[in-house]
Amino acid sequence: MTIHGEAPIRTRDPARKEKILEAAAELVSRSGFHAVSMAEIGLEAGITGSGIYRHFESKSAILVALFERVIDDLLHEERRTLEEVSDLKVALGALIAGQVEFVVKDRAIAQVYHNEIRNLPDDDQVRLRRKQRLYVEEWVHLLREVRSDLDDATARTLAHAAIAAIQSTLFHNVGLPEDRLKEVLTASAMAVLDLE
Repeated sequence: MTIHGEAPIRTRDPARKEKILEAAAELVSRSGFHAVSMAEIGLEAGITGSGIYRHFESKSAILVALFERVIDDLLHEERRTLEEVSDLKVALGALIAGQVEFVVKDRAIAQVYHNEIRNLPDDDQVRLRRKQRLYVEEWVHLLREVRSDLDDATARTLAHAAIAAIQSTLFHNVGLPEDRLKEVLTASAMAVLDLE
């Protein structure tokens, strides 16, 4: 629509940025960061490759946005859990459930994060890894509160091992239905932390 001969007002699809992120996650998880072009991401997202540049300046910027969103969502859920749940063992169980949900529901993004973080510019890697450490630190803190027998190094090792147990299914198809997979991953993490 034009008003008094003015150029039409261009509106952007608010979901377009999300489509680009989803397309990039899917393609990069299948083919790797370096093998995927901006044109392929655009095609998968249903826009021209050059249209992506209205939202992201580079392929690395797409990955940074994806990873920022993932870790910020995990940190937000972690904080919310710690504010709302007073039973520390239940809170730790909620963190496990959140990690399981992320790995099962956002498998492509989790795979890309695991494989491709090293392809980001150094400053972005440092910032994202700092956030990742903050996330794990809450696991360590809660675990030490729940299990007073653990020293810091042991609690840290167990927290990393529990997260690794959850993420172990990222790179092979186990063939379990989603609900059963969540049960198995949750039980595995609980066993690693000796919380059963």
